Amino acid sequence: SEVMRGQIRGLQQAQRNAQDGISFVQTAEGAMNEVSAMLVRMKELIVQKNNGTYSSVDIRNISEELDELGKQIDDIMTNTAFNGISITKGVSIVVDDIETEIGIDQIQTGSFTNLGSNSTLDDINTAIEVVAKQRAKLGAKQNRLEYTSNNLGTTIENLSAAESRIRDTDIAASTAELTRNTVLQQASVSVLAQANQTPAMALKLLG
Repeated sequence: SEVMRGQIRGLQQAQRNAQDGISFVQTAEGAMNEVSAMLVRMKELIVQKNNGTYSSVDIRNISEELDELGKQIDDIMTNTAFNGISITKGVSIVVDDIETEIGIDQIQTGSFTNLGSNSTLDDINTAIEVVAKQRAKLGAKQNRLEYTSNNLGTTIENLSAAESRIRDTDIAASTAELTRNTVLQQASVSVLAQANQTPAMALKLLG
């Protein structure tokens, strides 16, 4: 029973590790979702800017928004973190001695930098593709961790039930043994008391 309790505690910690990994993925996914929305807006603005019907003032305003969006994307990629760990640095989640690396591929984060009014439609399309790939990877990692966490939960539940049955059986056996010993002890005391009374009764009769 004690060995099983130790196993259960280890599995519970593994499940907490998996849940932490899921939280990290969700943080990264939230950031990438915002980046994706801003890239779509930038694509829209670049198409709009390339239209010859806009004045120089209109184009300047569009360029200003593109620059601000580019800065915001850089800011998200640089500063988004889970428990102080950057999503671009990533983390290593260990569950049941299996290591899972989670994070945004650092090599590809260069695709998000320096986006702005000077970006071409191809630049934005490339960044959108990178974001889509990263989000697909994050989704796959999250699914894997959720399946793992659910499986651990089932294992913990089954082991806890088995451990409880073992412990209940031990208690029942111990209780039965205690009752048996108590009955035997009481019987022995009764027999001894009667044995002690017999000589006294004989003497009394002789007297």
